[in-house]
Amino acid sequence: MAETVASLGERALIARLRSRLAPDPPHIRLGIGDDAAVLEPERGMQIVVTTDSLVEDVHFRRAWTPAAAIGHKALAVNLSDLAAMGATPRASLLSLGLPATLPIAEFDALIDGYATLSAATRTPLVGGNIARSPGPLLIDVTAIGSVRPRRVLRRTGARAGDELYVTGAPGRSAAGLALLAAGIPRDAMDADERECLVWHERPEPRLRLGRIVARTSAATAAMDLSDGLADAAATLAAEAGVGVVLDEAAVPIARGVSRVAGRIGGRSALEIAIGGGEDYELAFVVPARRRSRFLAAVRRSGDVTVTRVGVFERGHGAWLETGSGRRPLPHGFAHF
Repeated sequence: MAETVASLGERALIARLRSRLAPDPPHIRLGIGDDAAVLEPERGMQIVVTTDSLVEDVHFRRAWTPAAAIGHKALAVNLSDLAAMGATPRASLLSLGLPATLPIAEFDALIDGYATLSAATRTPLVGGNIARSPGPLLIDVTAIGSVRPRRVLRRTGARAGDELYVTGAPGRSAAGLALLAAGIPRDAMDADERECLVWHERPEPRLRLGRIVARTSAATAAMDLSDGLADAAATLAAEAGVGVVLDEAAVPIARGVSRVAGRIGGRSALEIAIGGGEDYELAFVVPARRRSRFLAAVRRSGDVTVTRVGVFERGHGAWLETGSGRRPLPHGFAHF
């Protein structure tokens, strides 16, 4: 019989978790092991704090997704929020609600996935909690970052005439999820489809681009695509009291998204690209006069593509410009 978290016990689980983490950097004065962590503040910086949860059978299914990918994603979705604010990660907190029957091997893999991304992004884990869950696996993460005053990228900066840019190719995560939901084996997916699956399971938070854009004041607002491109466009417009129009022909559509739309059906590639959630790409609001500065920031950030997908206008509402006229943007993902 496989060893479970219940058979090991809370103290041993915490010790096991700590053994899988990298050493704390100098700004962590007190990490895991006390009642609370102690961080050295950065001079002249403001603190940015975000939190998010992953719930089994809502955000992931253990039967579909490797435990290491679940751990990676739990941290990545929070780092994406920091990226959207232009912040640099400083630390994270991890709280777990564990079913008593969870195998130790899955616990180890989950922590390894989290720890690998933690080390790669210099986001040390400094505390949290472990509790027994009578139902699903629950993962709650709080991420802490820092940003210079007056460099925070908020959602309220759009003005009529500003342009909307998006990183990457939205819809890949939704396409990857559709493959899993359809029961298509991983070894039966082609390379483009597997790319969508990888993006669904292991999204890459755009931290470097977010920092550079914020530091250079290359955008006036930003938001991550947790609930889809259409949702982000509509939210950025509503928060600023303006309207927004997405250009159907400009929306980038990955080959894998087109493949999934044709293979599974139900939604077009465009519908997946603008309405699918959990991409954790970034949407930026860029005034025309800052376009060159923004594109220079993108070049400095490395291997990230951006596409101009829309424009903000006077009035209200969120629209999709098609070959036959305008129609309302679809809604993004909603929990309720």
